Amino acid sequence: MWQAISQQLSETLMFTFDITEKTKVTGGDINECYMITDGEQRYFVKINTREFLPKFEVEAENIRILRESNTVSVPEFIFTGQSKNNSFIVLNYLPTKPLEDDSNSYLFGQQLARLHQWGEQKEFGFDQDNYIGETLQPNKWERKWARFFSEQRIGWQLQLVKEKGVNLVNISEFIEVIHEHLAGHQPRPSLLHGDLWNGNAAQSVFGPICFDPACYWGDRECDIAMTELFGGFQPEFYQGYESILPLDYKYTERKDIYNLYHLLNHYNQFGGHYLDQSQVLINKILSY
Repeated sequence: MWQAISQQLSETLMFTFDITEKTKVTGGDINECYMITDGEQRYFVKINTREFLPKFEVEAENIRILRESNTVSVPEFIFTGQSKNNSFIVLNYLPTKPLEDDSNSYLFGQQLARLHQWGEQKEFGFDQDNYIGETLQPNKWERKWARFFSEQRIGWQLQLVKEKGVNLVNISEFIEVIHEHLAGHQPRPSLLHGDLWNGNAAQSVFGPICFDPACYWGDRECDIAMTELFGGFQPEFYQGYESILPLDYKYTERKDIYNLYHLLNHYNQFGGHYLDQSQVLINKILSY
């Protein structure tokens, strides 16, 4: 595998890249991650099974559109490839540390706000389905936000839960509950990172950076809601965001709905206590 990576990377770079050192990088639950170097240049490699290649290709497209926005900083995509038994994606490597610095947190908030202002999309969705973690994320274009989120986000995840033999709620009825809650809210479609928990943002020598996106055009509040779901973002991050794009006063009413999507997805991927957390949030939403 490493020979294949070295050969394909050399072909992409158009000069010989012989791997002299590889160091396993911690973080993430899905892929094996390494820093590789030829003694001068360093790259970040994510490795999975051969069948995983389409997911890496989708990730590359998500990175491409975020870079095109010229707002948030993301890793530079180098190439995707396969060996006999594995697939991989290669990105440029930057040493990072947790995003805890006040000034960088503030700057990242401003950058995210500019991302949410970027582009002129009229509908909600994306040109292709992608993945939230390992879960397929459908992105069929839809004009109405309430219909998009209730069906392609909440309804989709509830159906995946049901296929595991768990019935949290009547799916069709709950889809309509979500639709009713969001029916009066028609936000401007914003390009979202889509999976913005604190493990997918960091601080580099060049400032804040984010990675592992699950992009689509949706309500900007979805990104902000997820930053609050697991915590870890400094108050300065939110101050930076609101200095450019203040949140609507009804955001707190929608936050639980948006974060239910991620709790259901975490149950579908990891099981465990996320089921109970999802049920608590479903009951809370039904009580509104």
